[in-house]
Amino acid sequence: MPQPPNLSLEKLAQQLKAAFDLFYPAPLEAWHYFASCGELVHYPKNGIVKAAHAIDKYGYFLVEGACGLFVWKENSAMCLDLLLENNFFADDLSLFTGKSSPVEIVALEKTTLLRLPKNQIEHLQQTPMGQILFAAGNQAGFVEKQQQQLDRMTKSAAQRYLELLERQPGLAQRVAQKHIASYLGITTQSLSRIRKRIAGGDKS
Repeated sequence: MPQPPNLSLEKLAQQLKAAFDLFYPAPLEAWHYFASCGELVHYPKNGIVKAAHAIDKYGYFLVEGACGLFVWKENSAMCLDLLLENNFFADDLSLFTGKSSPVEIVALEKTTLLRLPKNQIEHLQQTPMGQILFAAGNQAGFVEKQQQQLDRMTKSAAQRYLELLERQPGLAQRVAQKHIASYLGITTQSLSRIRKRIAGGDKS
């Protein structure tokens, strides 16, 4: 059984609750339990959280720092996602199939993660509150991914760049432009032109 929350666990539970309340306002006690099922791990800038073609056995909550999910093609890393603090994430393909995947997870700056082992995730999914939280999280994740697909087909790169910065303020100052460009599916030169147009007041 988890130990009674200490100050650090209390703060972590509060951070988890604040990050998830948009999807479902669970009581703080539920997040105490959630936090106690994981462990805090630290990575330096460019540290590998999960290697490409490895099996991931963890889910993550980004406590502090930045992470990127990448897939290598030849000698280029294609960015699948960029994340700052207060995001839940995982290599879902590997975690839930128990098989290796080409996804690589990298700390893009000095980073602290709450890491939950797969067996603890499965345990939490069986608890009454856990069932609610994971259902809400899965629904939100599905909606987000579908929206991203629609945006790629219907919105300009400039629009998607602005929306990315709105969702994750400070991203442009903390993450290399090559990663942002890759995430948007454009070249770094195109991103530079977009940034200059936006700075000049053109947001189209």
